Amino acid sequence: MSIHNMAEQGGLPFAIAYIGIGANLGDARAQVEDALRRLQALPGCTLMAASSLYRTAPIDAGGDDYINAVARISTTLGAAELLAALHGIEQAHGRERPYRNAPRTLDLDLLLYANARIDTPTLTVPHPRITERAFVLVPLLELAPAIHIPGLGAAQDYAAAVADQRIDQIT
Repeated sequence: MSIHNMAEQGGLPFAIAYIGIGANLGDARAQVEDALRRLQALPGCTLMAASSLYRTAPIDAGGDDYINAVARISTTLGAAELLAALHGIEQAHGRERPYRNAPRTLDLDLLLYANARIDTPTLTVPHPRITERAFVLVPLLELAPAIHIPGLGAAQDYAAAVADQRIDQIT
């Protein structure tokens, strides 16, 4: 199965997008759950599915464990508009970016957007580390076991490379 192409729904074009969600400051679980609610309420978006929640250790950083999930949405927003909306949700949760891989109250990453390959100064899709992180691949494969990553192939082909990263399903 490949990511859905742009399609029409009620006369409006829409895309299927996958959003990575993570938090490790404050009540991380509550923040991830609230992010899912906010994605559902986001104008132009419909939350189609959410993975289980997972606990993972920080990678290339210190701090508490993360709570992670992946959401599948349909959206009439363009990729750049969707990214801006995701940043708005992060800011509503007090997200700060003091340095790379800093602990965070909420992190929302646009992992995949339709079959698009996007490379701009502000957005790269597929997400550049999508195949390197168990906290992305495991919940993504839970939602879409046969998904293909544009330009990279089957996501399942990368699962073995992240098998040594600790990831514990919590729901």
